[in-house]
Amino acid sequence: MGDIVIKNLNKAFDGKPVLRNLSLRIPSGRCFAIMAPSGYGKTTLLRILMGFERADSGSIDGLEGQRLSAVFQEDRLCEHLSALQNIRLVRPELPRDAMVGALRNVGLADCCDQPVRELSGGMRRRAALVRALMAQYDVLILDEPFKGLDEETKALVIRETRERIAGKTAVMVTHDPKEAEAMGAEVVALESAADVQPGERPAE
Repeated sequence: MGDIVIKNLNKAFDGKPVLRNLSLRIPSGRCFAIMAPSGYGKTTLLRILMGFERADSGSIDGLEGQRLSAVFQEDRLCEHLSALQNIRLVRPELPRDAMVGALRNVGLADCCDQPVRELSGGMRRRAALVRALMAQYDVLILDEPFKGLDEETKALVIRETRERIAGKTAVMVTHDPKEAEAMGAEVVALESAADVQPGERPAE
């Protein structure tokens, strides 16, 4: 799979520009972190990459035929199902031991059969992340994937995430430079998406 190339991407809501002439190259097989203050179009960019929003103009090349998996800002779990059953939705062929092992690696082995509606916010976050990591994908989209986790748990989850995405393309949005560093990510820091000019790569 090749790089994902974004050229002169524009998106506005109610006449207000959110992304203007945004150009980026997301390297294949690596973790790429996008950092910017709230309201600067990071999540909008991810939604465009996933096909949930349409850009007003510009182009994205390199996603054709690629399978995507995602962790959204919301956990988007099936509330009445367990963490294990949520994983089974995306990988029904996996043996139970493989799913339990993945949940154990992020500290969820003792509650893998418990309905996720009964889990804490941090536990739900981990369940959502494991589900995305266990899916079959070429590109992983991560929107603030470690929010709500304490530092010890975050370190555990980042270690598991790095191991599972090794050699794959991951695009992560985060406000925390330490998270990007721990993920070994190539970082692009947007001071303002509206300031990026055609063909120009934002400062790293």
